[in-house]
Amino acid sequence: MSFNDGTELDPSQVQDRRGGMGRGTKIGGGIGGGIIVLLAALFGINPSLLEGLTGQQQPPAVSQASGGTQECRTGADADKRLDCRITGTVNSLNAFWPAYLADYKVKYPQPKTVIFSGATTTGCGPASTEVGPFYCPADTTAYFDPGFFQELVDRFGSSGGPLAQEYVVAHEFGHHIQNILGNLDKAQEDPQGPKSGGVRVELQADCFAGLWVKYAGTTKDPKTGQPFLDPLTKQDIQDALSAASSVGDDRIQKAATGRVSPESWTHGSSAQRQKWFSQGYNTGDINKCDTFGVAQP
Repeated sequence: MSFNDGTELDPSQVQDRRGGMGRGTKIGGGIGGGIIVLLAALFGINPSLLEGLTGQQQPPAVSQASGGTQECRTGADADKRLDCRITGTVNSLNAFWPAYLADYKVKYPQPKTVIFSGATTTGCGPASTEVGPFYCPADTTAYFDPGFFQELVDRFGSSGGPLAQEYVVAHEFGHHIQNILGNLDKAQEDPQGPKSGGVRVELQADCFAGLWVKYAGTTKDPKTGQPFLDPLTKQDIQDALSAASSVGDDRIQKAATGRVSPESWTHGSSAQRQKWFSQGYNTGDINKCDTFGVAQP
């Protein structure tokens, strides 16, 4: 989903921690360890839960990157650079959700967003690239290492299209919406299994991502009055569905171990993730994203 060239990006909504820190401390070891950690933590599980299991240590101090996202000024930049696309997507999400939630008498405290490289400190503990993108409720911040998006393509077979990447950002903001609504903690109450609270939380975040996509082409840049993003194409939707499918628990388990174990699912199957993204996109109705009110999510 391409950005309108005339869109004026607001890089102040993203903190860029890249530069001057190296790769930092990795979680786990080798591709097997990376997949295990991704299976446990990808797209929103508190990274502090992985300490001890993975041998993760405190990463080194980070410094502000020179230039970085501060150079992201227009929609044309967002179409050329991944870090600017993340920034533009954050801008669109922060423009969309306050107005949408206001219709339900819900206030939207704007979350923080951090772009990092290698490793960083968070309110939920230290984290590295192998954890994948995540939202930390302790500091109400979404974290993204741009290097992950190539992993999504190379390791998990996702499309590399723009909406595949924007879907990832929207999913993490979906966890922020859950935090506002009081649903996020349900993941910890019942964390595993195909019908668990953990799976239901992740699928609802997918639905919220689809809901944003429904309106992304009409959500306007407050500075210019023009939409942030161009109208959707069929290829855009296929890109988003490809990304949702690529991070299904069944697909990741099959690649890692050659077998599928639904009893250990934390995020849902490829089919479930596509289903709930589509539910949000097709209905545009947050009430239709109630993954907790159905027998089979």
